[in-house]
Amino acid sequence: MSGPRDLGDGAVLRPAAVGDVDGILALIHALAVYEREPDAVENTPEMLTEALFGADPRAFAHVVERDGRIVGIAIWFLTYSTWTGRHGIWLEDLYVDESERGRGYGRSLMSALAAVCVERGYSRFEWTVLDWNAPSIAFYRSIGAAPMDEWTTQRLDGDALTALARG
Repeated sequence: MSGPRDLGDGAVLRPAAVGDVDGILALIHALAVYEREPDAVENTPEMLTEALFGADPRAFAHVVERDGRIVGIAIWFLTYSTWTGRHGIWLEDLYVDESERGRGYGRSLMSALAAVCVERGYSRFEWTVLDWNAPSIAFYRSIGAAPMDEWTTQRLDGDALTALARG
């Protein structure tokens, strides 16, 4: 999915542009509230601009824009499978503004990223979902996603990350 796609109701799905940063960040904050972590976002417009549009972007985003407003986001980055020898996509965040849900924007964003995988020969499209997030889990099942129950996500951050870095 390289270019814009008309979603038929005045909305357009497209790769993000620099001018979208404030709208993307607003939805990141809304997602944090939804996920019961309203004060967890440390990202700034400058940090997001650098990550998505800097000299060496390491993160990417697709957006749904409706009536001049960003109403849906999919933020992702590349993974690499040593087993398949190919890249994949890791979906970091998928969020559609509550007032815009039910229009198919989430499915369209997921479809766009699946298309990127297919077009580029990537072997996987993966993400995590909170155990309590029943609506999202149901949505993911409806598009054919399967849980990876045998895998548990691990994380190092904060003091533990710093301590390990010291050796």
